[in-house]
Amino acid sequence: MADLSTGPRDTEPLLSVRAAVVLLLAVLTGVAAGVLIYLAGRPPAAAVLAGGAAAGGAMTLFHNIIGCR
Repeated sequence: MADLSTGPRDTEPLLSVRAAVVLLLAVLTGVAAGVLIYLAGRPPAAAVLAGGAAAGGAMTLFHNIIGCR
């Protein structure tokens, strides 16, 4: 029978703290850019595309800024 205990495991986390911070900052940047584009009167599709582009660029930026050990 399988062990269904909820105790601590000896597995590594899915994402490192650095990766989680980089992804969080990229998503926040993309959402902010999309909202600003939408509030500027552009169609929602344009806001989503601009937000996605901003998130992609921000991910590269934060990946380079937030250094590894």
